[in-house]
Amino acid sequence: MLPIVTPEEMRAIDAAAAETGEVLIARAGAAVARSAVRLLGGTYGRTVNIIVGKGNNGADGRVAGERLQATGVKVRVYEVDDCPSALPPADLVIDAAYGTGFRGAWQPPDVGAAPVLAVDIPSGVDALTGAAGDDMLSAVATVTFGALKPGLFLPPGSRYAGEVQIAEIGLAAAATAQARAYLVQAADVAKWLPRRDASAHKWRAAVRIVAGSPAMAGAAALVTSGALRAGAGMVHLSSPGALLDGVATEVVQRPLATDNWGDEVLGSLDRFHSLVIGPGLGRTEGVATQTRLVVLAAPVPTVIDGDALFAMAWNVQDAAALLRRRTTPTVLTPHDGEYALLTGAQPIPDRLEAARRLAKATGCVVLLKGPATVVAEPAGQVLVVTTGDARLATAGTGDVLAGIVGALLAAGVPAFHAAAAGAWLHGAAASRAPAHGMIASDIVDHLPAVWENVSAGLS
Repeated sequence: MLPIVTPEEMRAIDAAAAETGEVLIARAGAAVARSAVRLLGGTYGRTVNIIVGKGNNGADGRVAGERLQATGVKVRVYEVDDCPSALPPADLVIDAAYGTGFRGAWQPPDVGAAPVLAVDIPSGVDALTGAAGDDMLSAVATVTFGALKPGLFLPPGSRYAGEVQIAEIGLAAAATAQARAYLVQAADVAKWLPRRDASAHKWRAAVRIVAGSPAMAGAAALVTSGALRAGAGMVHLSSPGALLDGVATEVVQRPLATDNWGDEVLGSLDRFHSLVIGPGLGRTEGVATQTRLVVLAAPVPTVIDGDALFAMAWNVQDAAALLRRRTTPTVLTPHDGEYALLTGAQPIPDRLEAARRLAKATGCVVLLKGPATVVAEPAGQVLVVTTGDARLATAGTGDVLAGIVGALLAAGVPAFHAAAAGAWLHGAAASRAPAHGMIASDIVDHLPAVWENVSAGLS
């Protein structure tokens, strides 16, 4: 996992460093120069324009310029306050105007066709939230120091950062020790994934799913398929008042009455290792009442998704107070609209903190969906997943994710890691599908190969 720190945390790490500021700037400038040479493909005959500000970011850029000039690169340095509206042609532009402490907007110059290398963060991007203006220098790469900052992977800032490189300048150990958030890597997922032993049987990782309705049969098909492809040995599905077409033949459908079905579901959980409830279930008062009954009493690890989140929010009691009554591991999977239902407000711009607050309030693991998926546990630790992209913005992908997480819970993966691993696998499987026209079931189809590659250390 790669540590993520806020600008405030990074300032504290800088202040506590054993090395002087001059030493850190020298190291940072050298790292920028090395990245510049890689982007240039050499130094002979190359020209670099550098935009520098008055702070440490500008100092990093000046040191980089000195080092590049010493290798024969023609370097032009422009002070941000006196920068012309258009820079002369160059092979590379280094953006060292503003760093992680900058607030506000700036008017960047026209750099023509030259690629841009950003220092620490693209100038004008809010390092905490990713907020940025419309007129920004879009970098092909960003060299950041010590640890990642949230604005590098939260949009729209992530669109300007390009390839993010973490340069070690003597701060990595302190950043790792103090970080409360981490970016999930393939190697982390490989450690968390369950392995089937020689004595495994189909009831070893059984998932009970309550999902779907006559109008939303596809949700049930997708959540059950996600669970099966993520390794569930047995999947039993119930849709109140209906037996649904289109569900995989491997899924056992267990009929439920249209009304007052909660006690029957609770009585059926004795052989199951996890419960997934909510996708496509419906939002009538009767369904919501029975859903709350099941959620509050289910004795197995539970994924609360879709309409089950609505059910927890749509009641006279506080949703967080209800959810705190859960005594077994629980994963909530809200998108921004469902987050607002549960809390009464949209997530704050600091999405890591938004997920933390809901996790603390509910006592549950929160998987906050978005371009960067944020997973928080009640004590405040956060895992961030960035394998997904715009392909996931299509109906049913969240149902597949709920099934994947349910299967991981059933296999004994702790809820925090099950949610993060599930989100990582989900996004990685989607990335194998065509960029245009992907549908949710494509994720299910690609999931086994992604799992196999991660387990083998190939992803």
